[in-house]
Amino acid sequence: MYSPETRLNNNDDENYRNMVTFLVDNYFNQLNSIILSLDSRLRYPLFIDFAELMNDYPNVAMLVFSNPSQYLPKFDYAAISAQKLILKDCEGGSASTIKDNVHVRVNILGSPLESPETYPSIGKVRVRHQNILLTLKGTVIRSGAIKTTEGERRYECRKCKNVFPVYPELETGNMIKPPLACLSDRSQDCEGNKFVAVENSTKYHDYQDIKIQESAQLLGVGAIPRSIRVILQNDLVDIVKAGDDVIVTGVLTAKWSPDLKDVRCDLEPVLVANHVRWTNELKSDVDIPDDIIIKFKKFWEKFKDTPLKGRNAILGGICPQVFGLFTVKLAVALTLIGGVQQVDASGTKIRGESHLLLVGDPGTGKSQFLKFAAKLSNRAVITTGLGSTSAGLTVTAVKDAGEWMLEAGALVLADGGLCCIDEFDSMREHDRATIHEAMEQQTISVAKAGLVTTLSTRTIVFGATNPKGQYDPNQPLSVNTTLSGPLLSRFDIVLVLLDTKNPEWDKVVSSHILAEEEKPSKRENIEDLTSSWSLSMLKKYINFVKGYFKPVLTKEAERVISRYYQLQRRCGTENAARITVRMLESLIRLAQAHAKLMFRNKVTQLDAVTAILCIESSMTTSAIVDSVGNALHSNFTENPDVEYANQEKLILDKLRLVDEYSGERT
Repeated sequence: MYSPETRLNNNDDENYRNMVTFLVDNYFNQLNSIILSLDSRLRYPLFIDFAELMNDYPNVAMLVFSNPSQYLPKFDYAAISAQKLILKDCEGGSASTIKDNVHVRVNILGSPLESPETYPSIGKVRVRHQNILLTLKGTVIRSGAIKTTEGERRYECRKCKNVFPVYPELETGNMIKPPLACLSDRSQDCEGNKFVAVENSTKYHDYQDIKIQESAQLLGVGAIPRSIRVILQNDLVDIVKAGDDVIVTGVLTAKWSPDLKDVRCDLEPVLVANHVRWTNELKSDVDIPDDIIIKFKKFWEKFKDTPLKGRNAILGGICPQVFGLFTVKLAVALTLIGGVQQVDASGTKIRGESHLLLVGDPGTGKSQFLKFAAKLSNRAVITTGLGSTSAGLTVTAVKDAGEWMLEAGALVLADGGLCCIDEFDSMREHDRATIHEAMEQQTISVAKAGLVTTLSTRTIVFGATNPKGQYDPNQPLSVNTTLSGPLLSRFDIVLVLLDTKNPEWDKVVSSHILAEEEKPSKRENIEDLTSSWSLSMLKKYINFVKGYFKPVLTKEAERVISRYYQLQRRCGTENAARITVRMLESLIRLAQAHAKLMFRNKVTQLDAVTAILCIESSMTTSAIVDSVGNALHSNFTENPDVEYANQEKLILDKLRLVDEYSGERT
């Protein structure tokens, strides 16, 4: 019987023993659980840290790094030997068996391999990166079908009768071909060239071909995101899908492209994966130092008596080049922060992400808000209506080497982040209809080319559109924008920015722009948060409150939101397309987002009233305020807490909630 240890020469004996000792000393529990597993036909991963290997056996670590194609298989054999040692020393019972299909997976997290040389972007992969342990980070854009490939076949030399294994060549398509000369240990004495395959000696492996693409956010203007093929084998297959963020460690090699008619056959780079780290849960997480969190807490201590003034100081850092537009900046902040995802008794999920649509005349700053919101998000995809089709937004079925694959679109690639769609009105009606499911159920159901699946789209949709011709306030929003009622109802906030040519506003805006031009450029003081919030500090704050706080509604907030929703249902005839149960869910999400923005874990009456004001701003006719103000002319006030007190009194009076607790009015 062929034994893998016999292939090791004398120079490798010490390194091999070190591998076995390292696995037994550091990963005893993993190996023991593998030994106690019942099914010996499964493929078992054994996860090791490269940093620990560097610390204990630096020579072995350097060999694994510099020659992974030879030493990673030896590590697999060492795992088998380590099992034998453990089973010899421990009484595991009759169920304990040696598992031959163990694969060592090397995790480079926290090791020196996280340097730019061994951790390059996909677009900077070159020939010099071959035959080293290479790590690439990207997003899965294609996921092929799971196939079976030959991993090993034994041949017997007819002359010397020795049996030896033959392995496939990746360059030629994973095909095992009979050897040209005898490969046995005594091949120097044997000159045989005739061989016969040993019956039932072929070992098969699971095999999957995926493609990962570098993040477009890390590229400069005009750069095209590059992609690379990744081969997953054995236990690594089917652990990622299109749209997932992954960090792949493996060996870079080359493979001949398929031989197609009128297509040049080239060698293309391929990464044979050894370890895949799935990072979807890290999309919204930012490593925020403790000293920054302390600054946030001190900031709110300063504004303990005037909280809305502190909130406006934060909102002032959103798109500072645009003067005023307080309502829009508040809506952008609440949309990016979002609410809390709810799960009802039946297991149905109610989305926590909010959606925002800006409808406005040309020159009102819609595109600038889109670009700035993309900078505030960890993961953002920007597209335009003219440049987006239904397939480009959702998912595309492409044929590659005779096989149909799914390629992720903008909404899938923005999963867990933000998808900005400019010129929303330029999209065809059919293309707009495809995002209904993605916005509400946060999934995309696909049935293309025999591929039936569901992809996740937990995405914030931020759209901008121009009205159809001259905006008519007397007409419903669906008529002014040519957007259907079902699509409009999925947006939590729809703000209308009308250029009404107000002379006083024009004078203030022009003075502000000219004053900004005269000011010398100076670096913002990020230490003093009371005066200015830089982009980086604002991004950290939004991402911190988004993941840290899980606000719960108080009785007062529930009563205000419920009474407002009932009032809108009675009075809202012109906005019937938007006044549905989705409006109630939008109110809850916006109130929760405002509580997060205010650094709280409770949704108070203030948050509920602010959510109502946001919804009122997006209504063409108001059920509470006598005249709906133009969001374009909304500015920051000097005393927001005093103004809020007046607005709260007006809204509670309209909702018949004033002094309700004392019984004076019911």
